[in-house]
Amino acid sequence: MTKKEYAERNIGLAFDFIRQIIDHPEILDTIPDNAELDFIDKDAPVKVKPPGKGKKVVLYKVERVFAPVKG
Repeated sequence: MTKKEYAERNIGLAFDFIRQIIDHPEILDTIPDNAELDFIDKDAPVKVKPPGKGKKVVLYKVERVFAPVKG
């Protein structure tokens, strides 16, 4: 996947996530303040990276809906 394809994929996922939040605003309650969101393809293995200073990492596995990944 080229950098351009990767960027376009991530932009598409971000807009899909926003649509999901509009339909289900309770999702926002699952995201802590200052969290860093990572979107993971449904078939990709989950690799948890250390969060940045003062941040928590929240992972979302992308299927047809966004569901938090317990890690």
